[in-house]
Order: sequence, then C-alpha cells, then structure tokens
Amino acid sequence: MTPVNILIVDDREENIIALEALLKRDDIRIFSTTSPNEALKIAWDTHIAIALIDVQMPEMDGFELVAMLKSNPRTRDIMVIFVTAISKETKYAVKGLGTGAVDYLYKPLDPYITSAKVDSFVHLARTQAEIKQKNEELQNFAIVVKNSADIICSVDAQTLRIGNINPAVETIMGFKATELLDKSIVDLSVDGQRQMFRKKLGEIIKENLNFAVFELQFETFDKRVIWVECRASYHNKTIFINISDISPQKSYQEQLIKSKENAEYSKKVKETFLANMSHELRTPVNGIIGITSLLLRTDVNEQQKNMLDLLETSSRSLLGVINDVLDLSKIEAGKFNIVRTPNNIYELIKSVFDLLKFRADESNIEFVLEIDPDVPQNLMVDSLRLNQILMNLLSNAIKFTPRGYVKLKVSVMQKHNDKVKLKYCVEDSGIGVAPDRLNKIFESFEQAEEDTGNKYGGTGLGLTIVKKLAELKGGELEVSSRLGKGSVFNFINWHTIATKPAEKIRDKPDKPLPQFHNVSVLVAEDNMVNQFMLAKMLKDWNVEVEMVDNGRKAIERLRVKNYDLVLMDTHMPEMNGYEAAKTIRVDFEEPKRSVPIISLSASSFDHDQEQALVAGMNDVLAKPFQPYQLHEKMCRLLKVEA
Repeated sequence: MTPVNILIVDDREENIIALEALLKRDDIRIFSTTSPNEALKIAWDTHIAIALIDVQMPEMDGFELVAMLKSNPRTRDIMVIFVTAISKETKYAVKGLGTGAVDYLYKPLDPYITSAKVDSFVHLARTQAEIKQKNEELQNFAIVVKNSADIICSVDAQTLRIGNINPAVETIMGFKATELLDKSIVDLSVDGQRQMFRKKLGEIIKENLNFAVFELQFETFDKRVIWVECRASYHNKTIFINISDISPQKSYQEQLIKSKENAEYSKKVKETFLANMSHELRTPVNGIIGITSLLLRTDVNEQQKNMLDLLETSSRSLLGVINDVLDLSKIEAGKFNIVRTPNNIYELIKSVFDLLKFRADESNIEFVLEIDPDVPQNLMVDSLRLNQILMNLLSNAIKFTPRGYVKLKVSVMQKHNDKVKLKYCVEDSGIGVAPDRLNKIFESFEQAEEDTGNKYGGTGLGLTIVKKLAELKGGELEVSSRLGKGSVFNFINWHTIATKPAEKIRDKPDKPLPQFHNVSVLVAEDNMVNQFMLAKMLKDWNVEVEMVDNGRKAIERLRVKNYDLVLMDTHMPEMNGYEAAKTIRVDFEEPKRSVPIISLSASSFDHDQEQALVAGMNDVLAKPFQPYQLHEKMCRLLKVEA
C-alpha cells in the first residue's frame, strides 16, 4: 500500500515531536517543519495529502499559509487541519474554514480524537486519490474512443438502440453521431443481413459473451455498401461494439480468390494443352517408329535397310526433342515426381557411358570414365532421372567438343552414417562458354551463342532440364568454363546407401515373340498409321483383330460380339477412351464387363495414366512402345505363357 504523505507545520519543535509520535504508522509518511516558507517548498515538491498546520506562528500565521497553498493549483487539493490553542469561538473556526481548512484540532491534543480524525482523513485521501486516478483513466479512455479510427458504440441489450457512438461513424459511414443516438444498431446493416445481425446480437446477450467477432455489410449515408468487422462484448445489459471498415481487405481477398481461380484455370488449360500436344506429337512418331520396325523385319536390301535405320534414328531424335519439351512442361506444372529405388550405381553409369561411347568414337574424341573405388555400389536413386542428367551433360560435352576428350568422373565428397555425397563431374576440352553467357545456358531455349543452334543443332532445353532435375533431386549443379578451352559441369547430390537391388529381368526385344491361339482383340484407335501398325503387329502374332476409330463404335461392337481383349486409345473423337472404359465397366453385364482393357496413351503425364486406371482400364502402355512391351502386357492379362 502506498503511504499517505502528511505535512506537520508548527513553530515549536516539541509540538512536532509529539504529533509525530502520535501519528506514526506504516501507511503514513510524515514531513515536518517549523518554517511556513519551507512548508510551501515541501508542499510544492512532494504530493502532500494532509497538512496539520499550527495557526499561531511568528513569520506567517496558519491562515496566511493555507491561503497561499489554496491559491496554487498544485497544492490546493491538500486537506488542511488547523492545530490551535486559541479560543474555540465561532469566528475563528469560520475564518479557518473560509481559508480552506477541513477541520480543527485543539491543544492540548486529545490522542484519541487526533488519531481518529487523522485516520478518517487518511481514508478520505486514499478515496480521493483512487477517484482521481479513475477519472484520469476515464478521460484517457474518452480520448481514445473519441479519436479511434473505428466506430465504437454502446447498445441497450433490450431495445438494441444506440446509447453512445463516437465521431468515427461520420468518417466511415457519413452519419453524424447525434443522428444515430437512440436508433436501432440493426438498421445500419443492409436489408438482407438485418435478421442475421439481430440473431447474432441475441446470441451474445443469451450466452453472456465477453467477446464475439462477426462480419456484416453496412449501408452508408450515401447508399454505398461496405464490409465491416464487429467485435462485441456484453456487460451489465449493454453491448459494446467496435466496428472496423474492412472493405479494402475484402476487396483484396476477392482479388486474390479471383487471381487464384484464374491461375488454376490457366494451369488446367495449360495441362490440357500439354496433354493434347503430348498425344498429337507422340502418336505420329509412334506410327513412324512402329512401321519402321515392321519394315526392318521384312525382306529389304542393304540400301533400304540403311535408309530405314536413318529413318528410325531421325524418329527417335524427334521423340527426344518432344520428350525434352514435355519434361520441361511437366516440371514447371509440378507434375514431375522423383522415385528413388535401390540401384547398382556402377551399372547405371556404365550403361550411360556405353550408350554414348559410339558417338564419341565417331567424332574421334577420347571418352574417359573414372569411378572412385570408395563410391558405394548400391544407392537409392531415381535411375531414370539420373540417367537423364548424365545423358544430357555427356551428350552436350560430346556435341561441343570438336577434338580432345570428354571425361566423366564420379567421386565421394562426404559420408555420414548411411548417406553419401557424390560428385558427378563431366569435363571436356571443347569450345567452352564465355563468362557473360554462363548463366544463360540454363535458361529455356537459350544457348551459349546466337548461332550455336545453327552450328550444332538442339533445342536449348537440355541444360534447363538438367538444372531443374538437379533441384528436384535436392542436388546442386555447378559450371565453370573458359572460352576455347573447355567446360566442367558438376552435379552434386546426397544419396542413401541401399542394400543390393533385385535382379532385373532384361527384356530382349529382338527375340521372336510367340504367337497367341484363339485370341480376338478389339482395337479403338483413330490414327490410320497406328491402326495399320497395330493390325500388322497383332496379325503377326496370330491374333484376330477388329478395328474401330472411336469409343462409341467400340461400345457398339462390344454389344454384338465377344472379345478377349480391348486396346483403347485415350484421345478419340465422339467418345474418348476414358468414357468408353467407364461405360463398359458400368453398363455391360458379365463377362463383357470384365473384359481386359489396355490403354494406349501418347500422353506422358502421370495423371493421364491415373485417369485411365480410375476409368477401369487394367493397364497402360505409353506410346511409342516396342512390340515386346505390348506382347508382355497381353500375355499377363490373357494369362498365357509369355
């Protein structure tokens, strides 16, 4: 408890000592002096609550001292008790009270009366201090409320009429505060929300809520509609509401939602376009590769065989460009997944090296492979993507190295428990890249020089894909180069050491494929080249084939005839493969309902393959494919020996 300050003023020291002894206690702090002038200074410097002042003093009597205290705003609230030995006549009492005193103590002092009077004034001083503090707080709150940017109002809980409201209502809604007094708060909301507003206020009253937040639309003086956030609190049959204008936030949210919807729509359009492009580009390439493969199995002379080999090489080169564009699109669309499985890293690297060695030999380039012996043999890697990274880096190095060497070196940079950090370094003595073009080579469709595409060919997508794949795998791609001296590309990645991977059964596409017996297949394919290729392939396997060019015709044929298997292209006119498969699985009776269906999709997107399986197809075969791949899937679904 804060002590109450009491000032004792008496020209006789012994009177001061007597009063101090009488009043001494923990909740009182006593200041004393025999000089009226010093008393003024103490009162000025210290917050004095009560002053016990002797009336008769030589320098300045008590009446004069009190008159001076009362004349100063800083000391006029001091409660003065006169201590006097002069007559108790009324005129002296009136004079003392007239100067501002609150009471008298007469000498000789009665200890009990003195203590009781001082105690009552101490309580009074404390009460006054509390009232003063509360008033100051109320004044501060009033300033805050009056100058608040939000509307603050009190509402009668029974009538829902506004009792008080601050001036912010004029800024936000255009109404003067006085115009809204005794008006229903509900009438501020728009017509369609008044019932909801009333219901919400009713819930706040019924549940006696200390805090509730809700949003509404209010109608302003000039008939504009604004969004507001109401924060309400219920106390003593009054609802106190803080109302904020949130129209700018709402507008921003609506813009964000619209932007999100537009972005999602654009993304969907892009995905649909890419899926169609994938189908439209890969389907004819599938036909070219398939027919070339069929022609190579016929009796052709050496010159024709060489031309067919060139045709197949060109087709696969075209397919590589298509795959590059589609891979980049899939990465940007977030449709690209990294799938890590146990792999023999030595075999994986060696297969890439062997695949490209003939190209290096053709260019008379020394092609070197170095794998540090401390590189673990079996690692968890996405073999397809690592193969893609190394193929792109090595192909680039060979392409841009007219003479000299290309070296692939794999080394361990760091080991930690079952993790290992490998560096795949591709070094060449080729044409190099100028320092100001180094960053450009990783951008889509960009190459080191303007005429690089003309001189060396390519789309400018290889390194872009490598960089994005490296990032997807959680790795780093570094490059250093000197113009005319060569380049060094480092792919750095952490791998998890794996157990020995399962032995892979290697398919032999050139081996003779066994024929089927008593098997009929319905093929739904709208591309004439692919129709011819599939018909020729299946007839070579002794399969009875019937061909239609859309899903609707496939449904019609299946209604009148039984088939052992259906090969269904996904993108067809009138009715696509997904719709046809769903119709078969839902509308047909057994056993036709369960006829095996293989989706022949030229789309390279995973979601297209998922869509095929969801539609009820048993398996998916992506175009372009090798004959043995189709044969293998047919054997599995028809449950015959491969």
